[in-house]
Amino acid sequence: MRYISELIDEKKAVEKREGSVVLPGRDRTRKENRVNLIALGDVGGTVLMGLRLLGGDVISSIGIYDLNENVVKRYEMEINQICFPDVRSLPEVTALEPGSESLYDCDMLVFCATKGVPPVTTAASATAAGGAGHMDVRMIQLEANGELVSMYASEAVKRGFSGIFAVVSDPVDPLCAIALKAGLEPEQIQGYGLGVMNGRASYHARRHERFARYLSEGRAFGPHGEDLVIADSVTDYDDEISRELTELTVRANMEVRAGGFKPYIAPALSSGAISLVETLGGGWNYSSVYLGGAFLGCRNRRCRDGIEMEDLPLDDRLFRRIERAYENLKKLV
Repeated sequence: MRYISELIDEKKAVEKREGSVVLPGRDRTRKENRVNLIALGDVGGTVLMGLRLLGGDVISSIGIYDLNENVVKRYEMEINQICFPDVRSLPEVTALEPGSESLYDCDMLVFCATKGVPPVTTAASATAAGGAGHMDVRMIQLEANGELVSMYASEAVKRGFSGIFAVVSDPVDPLCAIALKAGLEPEQIQGYGLGVMNGRASYHARRHERFARYLSEGRAFGPHGEDLVIADSVTDYDDEISRELTELTVRANMEVRAGGFKPYIAPALSSGAISLVETLGGGWNYSSVYLGGAFLGCRNRRCRDGIEMEDLPLDDRLFRRIERAYENLKKLV
């Protein structure tokens, strides 16, 4: 049996625990966290809705920033009008002024900005030509979005930002690497793209008996693109079934695009809002963490000592799939 901790750079100090390994770092969360969100496009706006509805126990306020001031005004009004018919508290949404230093005065900065969203028709034609194997739309976004994340991460360093820099924009893992190059600390950065892949695998597992074990025994690893690794079970791994479920999970994105829609709702909520809230509350979630050579998506949680990453015994075939994905990620940036 192999362990995902074998991929961690040997120069990186870690603390091994039963079933997990801790990547040492500062405790960057509080009982009540101030969250600021960059960009209110389809994804950012949906993430904001999720944070407002789900974050009451761990988020005290949500600052919103977008280049379009009218969009900011609209979301400040509408999201603050979402409430329960009783006294339950929801995080207050506040508008951040363009160029405001307060953008970096928070416990978590959520990066949802994007320049290069592929047109629905382009991605749909890729599906018709053979699916994700012929075109991973996330790679189209890397160059443009990389410039954006570098700009915001560099400014965060300049202003002494000490919170969590959460990358939601695609492609998540390479963008995290760019944020690292900008000067942020490794355990300060997390990427949020794997949650929806767990959600898509679970979707198929609920509908097809051959994949049902995933719901109780399965795991997702790696980037949320072609090198995604879905394991039907970590205790009794079946390579054939796992690869079949992986293919269905990867293609789910393109299937939505083939219908003429941008597949942003599930990613914004499963990878975004839900995983962000779990991170702030110290709960287990799917997100990308830095292993020393690249950021890799896995099941982890924030703790007092840093980031605790699940580290279970893995079938050799499963480990080799994860290792291949990790090596490919190291080559991207």
